Amino acid sequence: MCGIVGAVAQRDVVPVLLEGLRRLEYRGYDSAGLAVLQGESLGRVRNVGKIHDLQQRLNDNPLEGNVGVAHTRWATHGGVTEANAHPHMSEERLALVHNGIIENYEPLRIKLEAEGFVFTSDTDTEVIAHLLRLNRRTAKSFTEALRQTVADLHGAYAIAAINVDDPGQMLAVRSGSPLVLGVGINEHFVASDAAALLPVTRSFVYLEEGDMAVIDADGYRLFDSAGETVERPVKESKLSADAADKGGYRHHMLKEIFEQPQSVTNTLAER
Repeated sequence: MCGIVGAVAQRDVVPVLLEGLRRLEYRGYDSAGLAVLQGESLGRVRNVGKIHDLQQRLNDNPLEGNVGVAHTRWATHGGVTEANAHPHMSEERLALVHNGIIENYEPLRIKLEAEGFVFTSDTDTEVIAHLLRLNRRTAKSFTEALRQTVADLHGAYAIAAINVDDPGQMLAVRSGSPLVLGVGINEHFVASDAAALLPVTRSFVYLEEGDMAVIDADGYRLFDSAGETVERPVKESKLSADAADKGGYRHHMLKEIFEQPQSVTNTLAER
């Protein structure tokens, strides 16, 4: 199962993204990557293999930025290659990560190729990146471009996107695939699982079906599927920061087996 992490802050977010990916390793994955805004350009590192390998590549090619997205992928469209790993980019200006499957990606790809976009992967996700970039050319805002983009998508998705032309901002939207917003102080986050963000926040907003989030370091705005401004409750997590760790066990399944008695006790405690 794929995993998403995104962050907007007044500090370097690369360590936050890496730690978030590490906490999503329990889902299983075959490749990983991250991208951050660096002034008038995007920096990206991807690899086939483990988060440890991604860390090593970052040691050799350091990245730093205040806005970024990251992803662990389990191959669906296309094989296990670096070219198919997320984040996907469009025209070196926009980076995007995606969980889910876009069912109509083939006709969209044909349309985008006719517009001059060059595809470098076999994924359905790259279609979203190029379509969003195309819509941004004429839309009055990044938000409007994403709204136009998802209107053309058939399938399930959770998406987080950043754009050089809209610095300091990250957009996120979900339909049929979970996404949570992490609320901090002068920093905000998104993830496909709250456990990925426990080291940086305990306050979460769970996006509802069709919700879109416009996020910057100072705050966030939420819109429903009709484009209307909405408010969602902020919930405090009681999970410990090590909830997603293996805790000395060889793998996560073994940990879950041995945690069953305590999990049953916790479930019954308030009933």
